[in-house]
Amino acid sequence: MSHEGATPVGHEGATPVGHGGATPVGQAGATPVGVVGLGAMGARIAARLLAAGHPVYGHNRTPERLTPLLTQGLTACASPREVAERAPVVLSMVWGSDALRAITGGPDGLLAGLGPGQVYADLSTVEPDATREIAGAVAERGAVMLDCPVSGSLDAAAEGRLVFLAGGPARALARIRPVLDVLASDVVHVGAEHGQGVTLKLAVNLQVAIQAAAWGEALVVAERAGITRERATEAMLASVIASPMLHYRAPFLLHEPAEVWASAAQLRKDVAYAVSGGTGTPAGDLTLKLLDAICAAGEGDREAAHLMRFVADRRAAADADADTATDPTGEEE
Repeated sequence: MSHEGATPVGHEGATPVGHGGATPVGQAGATPVGVVGLGAMGARIAARLLAAGHPVYGHNRTPERLTPLLTQGLTACASPREVAERAPVVLSMVWGSDALRAITGGPDGLLAGLGPGQVYADLSTVEPDATREIAGAVAERGAVMLDCPVSGSLDAAAEGRLVFLAGGPARALARIRPVLDVLASDVVHVGAEHGQGVTLKLAVNLQVAIQAAAWGEALVVAERAGITRERATEAMLASVIASPMLHYRAPFLLHEPAEVWASAAQLRKDVAYAVSGGTGTPAGDLTLKLLDAICAAGEGDREAAHLMRFVADRRAAADADADTATDPTGEEE
């Protein structure tokens, strides 16, 4: 996408923020960026921006998350409002729609700190209606909002290989491209309407969930024939069915990562958002029931790849119960 005709935010000729009065530390000419929500993904985004020389102002609901970033140069802010007052470009990465409303609303929310000339890009995966609602409130403050959810792993965030799916005005997107380009291998402008970016992200995550459940079912077929889970995983990852998502998540079926990339509960939230429109998603509806069962079993905080294991293990347990019912003594004649 071309940047032609748009003035990058924070550069000469752009409308200054002028709220904070502090001189940011960073490379000359680098746009100050605010980041609200410094969990696993948000922290890597902030670290990447700091490494590229951008002054970064950050806020997180649990302040201890900021500690590692402070040593890298991040400036801590007491509230989302303060972040918006100090940076012309503001990014947020939070759990879902309720969390987005919590950081934007109220006297200490982002909206209270936004003003004319600023661009606010929400990177979260939320309901499209929530995005449209908040975009309207942002416009009333004279600022512009984009929904820019990210597709990619934690490693991709750390290495600047995320893919942004952007909804909203093209000119606003062009203005913050120098910031997004630090973080992304690609920025896709999905459409000019607010909510289109996050709608496509929900479609992507629906596919992630369905593929994970299907992988678990494939393991059931293999294990019934005496093929080990390790050998089946190795062979299927070498086959035509191995999408990029499966390449980095299927190994978690055998060895869970030290840090959860995205939890089963998060995936359940995204699938619920995706199928809520009643647009005819039978595979999604069934997958949501599986994710409901995982959360009901108290396993929602496990890596989303646990969906594969859950499907395979549940079927294996059912097969074992059937064998026991056929021969309750456990002995063969």
